[in-house]
Amino acid sequence: MTNLSVINQLTKIGKIEVEFLVREISQLVSNENYTIMEFCGTHTHEISRYGIRSLLPKSLSLKSGPGCPVCVTAEEDIDYIIQIVEKYDLSVITFGDIVRVPGSKGSLSYLKAKGKEVLVVYSPLESVKIAKNNPNKNYLLIGIGFETTVPTLAYTIKKIVEEDLKNIYYFSLHKLTPPAMKALLDSGEVKLDGIIGPGHVSTILGVKGWQEILKDYKIPFVIMGFEPEDIIWGIYILIQKIKKQEYGVFNTYGRSVSFEGNLVAQELVNEVFYISEANWRGFGIIPNSGLELKPQYQYLDAKKIFLLNEPIKVRKTGCRCGEVLRGVIEPYQCPLFAKVCTPDNPKGPCMVSSEGSCAAYYLYERN
Repeated sequence: MTNLSVINQLTKIGKIEVEFLVREISQLVSNENYTIMEFCGTHTHEISRYGIRSLLPKSLSLKSGPGCPVCVTAEEDIDYIIQIVEKYDLSVITFGDIVRVPGSKGSLSYLKAKGKEVLVVYSPLESVKIAKNNPNKNYLLIGIGFETTVPTLAYTIKKIVEEDLKNIYYFSLHKLTPPAMKALLDSGEVKLDGIIGPGHVSTILGVKGWQEILKDYKIPFVIMGFEPEDIIWGIYILIQKIKKQEYGVFNTYGRSVSFEGNLVAQELVNEVFYISEANWRGFGIIPNSGLELKPQYQYLDAKKIFLLNEPIKVRKTGCRCGEVLRGVIEPYQCPLFAKVCTPDNPKGPCMVSSEGSCAAYYLYERN
C-alpha cells in the first residue's frame, strides 16, 4: 500500500473498523514475536487509557520510549536550577509538570516551600508581562519541550528582546527527538522491529525531519495520530511494513503532518537557537540533541550568566525511570512503582508527568 493510500484510508477508519483491524493485526503477527516502541508520551498515555495493549496479541510487545520532555530532564539540571535560584535570588517562571520533577534536594516545589517565587504559567508569553510589571525582580524562565513547543518559546525570546527587558533570563532544557531515537537504536539494548512515530513532533519536523536519521536502519517508522482508531490503524500499517520488510518513514497522520513540516516554525527556531549536546535522563549526553540560545541572545542565557563553583553530583536512588525511558523494563518492574512512588508522591519524573510511562501504567494498567 502506498503512503498516499494510507493517508486516504485514514479518513475512512471509524470505531466499527477497529475490531476488524485488531483481527487483521492478530493474523499478521500469528505466532511470531514482535516488539514495537511508541516514542511519544501522548501515545503512551492514550495506549494505556484506551486499553489498546490488551486488545493486541500477546506476541506483540509495545514498549514506551523517551517521548516525555519532563521525564527526560536530567537530575543535574534540576539541581543546577535550584542552586542558582537560591544563590542569585531569582524568581522562577515555567509551565507544565517540571516543578514536580525530583532533584537531589527535591523538586522546584522545594524552592516554593523555602519562600522563593515559583510561577506556573499556561503560556511562556505570560513571562513577558510578568517581568515587565515587576522590574525590581529578576526572573528565570525555564524553557522545556521537544520540537512541538520550541517555536512558542523562540517567539517569547524575541518578544523579551523587543521589549528590552533586563530582568528575565532563559534556561534551556529543550531536547531534539531524532538524535535520541538514533541513540536508542544504536544502543541495541532493546531489539525493535518497528517504531510508532510521534505525531505532534512530526507536525513541526515533517516526514523529512526523520528520514536522514533513519535512513541507515532497517526498521519501519510509522507516524501516527492520537485517537484510538489512529493508533490501531497505524499499528496495522506498521506490522504490514515489518512483515514485508519495507523500511523507512511512513505517514498515517496526513491531516496534520506534511513532508516538509512547519517551515515557519522551523525558521523561527533556527533564528533563535543553535543545536548543542544535551543531557537526557537515562541516556546521558546525546550529541546534537539540545538547543541553546544563539550568540546574539546569550545575554539572556542563565547558563552563561549564573555560574556555580562546584560541579553537580548525581545521587543514587532506587528509581529506575532511566531504564523505563529506554524501554529496558516496564514501569511495574521498578521496585518503587505503586509502593512508595505514586502520582501524589513521585520518586522519579516518569511518575510526575501525565505523559510519563509510570503515570500511565499507574492510572490505567496496574491490574
